[in-house]
Amino acid sequence: MSEIATTLMNKQLDALLFEETNLITNLANASALINDTYEDLNWAGFYLYNENTKELDLGPFQGKVACMHIKIGSGVVGTAFDDQKVHRVANVHEFPGHIACDSASNSEIVVPVTKDGKKIGVLDIDSPSLNRFTEDNETELAEFVKVLNEHIN
Repeated sequence: MSEIATTLMNKQLDALLFEETNLITNLANASALINDTYEDLNWAGFYLYNENTKELDLGPFQGKVACMHIKIGSGVVGTAFDDQKVHRVANVHEFPGHIACDSASNSEIVVPVTKDGKKIGVLDIDSPSLNRFTEDNETELAEFVKVLNEHIN
């Protein structure tokens, strides 16, 4: 088990993905685990970088229907992918260029997924509550992506 798998959820992810190499399978189970673990969510999933279109395409997720393509640098998702930083947004309606894929979403956290310098996509989680995500959530989800990266070929 990984040294970074410090929380129960991250230990579960590490065990769940053990010896699985299929990216889509791993992302599907990862989004299901987040959706099962965290309360007060309406969306948890991934957007994946498409090298042909230079956009982010909808990947495995749990929740309401979502935008299928997001331009790099647009909204919280595109911005997090572009600057490769975690974005924890208390009120998405105040975020410049916010993309309202689901009008019920009020707060969001987005974590870039990068493996060996290659930008793969982002983990995106939305909540209908304002200010839903904490600094502890940010730390846990950043570690979650590190565990996930250990299972990406």
